[in-house]
Amino acid sequence: MRDLIPLAEKIAIELIARKQTIGVAESSTGGLISAALLAVPGASAYFIGGGVIYTRDARRVLMDISDDAFRVPGMRSSSEPYAQLLATQIRTRLGCDWGLSETGATGPSGNRYGDAAGHSCMAVAGPRNEVMTLETGSNDRSGNMHSFAQTALTFLLKNLAG
Repeated sequence: MRDLIPLAEKIAIELIARKQTIGVAESSTGGLISAALLAVPGASAYFIGGGVIYTRDARRVLMDISDDAFRVPGMRSSSEPYAQLLATQIRTRLGCDWGLSETGATGPSGNRYGDAAGHSCMAVAGPRNEVMTLETGSNDRSGNMHSFAQTALTFLLKNLAG
């Protein structure tokens, strides 16, 4: 995780300079995104909170996203529409300037939706809204968790700068 901290420090500088805040809804990164952001001294100036939204129960209880939301075509876990919904929902629920989300399949096997291990969707919601998909091509669970977190932080930084 130590190599995630320099990215988090750059994000902290940007958010503090703008007096903006962030909330994180992550799944297959298991809290690595939030941990990196919180490892920076002074994180309370910009980090409002977050959660590991790993199951349907967590999605319903912590994010207030009902099963009805999944009746929309294309909406499923580990998808770009779901990543965008998570980012928007965490931003709204925490009342922060930015929402960042990640959802995917770390491995060693794929998920029940047909995504291979190494598949992750990430989104930002706020002054800019953007979504992306990462395919690592790897079935290394912890390696994918790290790659997903690193990509999500880089993606956030790019959107902060854009």
